[in-house]
Amino acid sequence: MSDTAPAQPSPAPRPRRQRADAQRNRARLLAEADRAFREQGTEASLEKIARGADVAIGTLYAHFPTRRALLSALLRDRHDALFALGDELLAAAPPPPAFDQLNRWMRAVAEHGAGYSGLAEELLGSHEDKDSELHAACARLSAAGSALTARAHAAGAIRPDITPDDVFALVSAASWLRARTRDETRAERLLTVLFAGLRP
Repeated sequence: MSDTAPAQPSPAPRPRRQRADAQRNRARLLAEADRAFREQGTEASLEKIARGADVAIGTLYAHFPTRRALLSALLRDRHDALFALGDELLAAAPPPPAFDQLNRWMRAVAEHGAGYSGLAEELLGSHEDKDSELHAACARLSAAGSALTARAHAAGAIRPDITPDDVFALVSAASWLRARTRDETRAERLLTVLFAGLRP
C-alpha cells in the first residue's frame, strides 16, 4: 500500500469572490455618495452613506480613507473630461478668440463645481492637501486656466490687471451661484454679467 496521501482538491477561488464583493461594495458606496452629496452637499454624513449602501462604516473607510478620497473617486471621470477640454482649447489651431476659449473653460469648471453644494469649497481646500488626488486634479485645472488666461492677456481680450487667481475666484463664485440658483435663465444672466467684467 502506498504511503502517499491522496491528492487534496484545489481550494475554491475565495480571494476572487472577495474581490468581486469588494467591487460591488465600492460601486454601491459611490452610487449612494453621489445621491447623498447631490441632496445634502459634500458634508453629508459618511455613516449614513455607508448605511445607505448596506455596508459597515469600516468598509467605506477601507475603500475611501478620507472624505476627499471619496470625492476624488466620484469626480474622476468629470475631471478627465475637463482635462480633455483644457487640452482641446489650448491645442486648437488656429485658436478661436481667446476670450471665448477662456469663457468656455470657466463655464465648464463652474458647472462642475456646482454639481454638489460645497464642492467649490472642497476644491479650494484641497490646495493644502498636497498628497490627495483632488489636489493633483485642481493643480492640473489651475495650469489649464492659467495658460488660457495668459493667452487671453496676449490677445488683449481681458483686462491687464486680471490674474489667474482672479479667474479662479470668479469660477468659484460662479459655481456658488449655479448651485444656489434654481432658475437656469437667471443663473445664466448672472454668469454672463460676472464674466463680462473680465473684458477691457
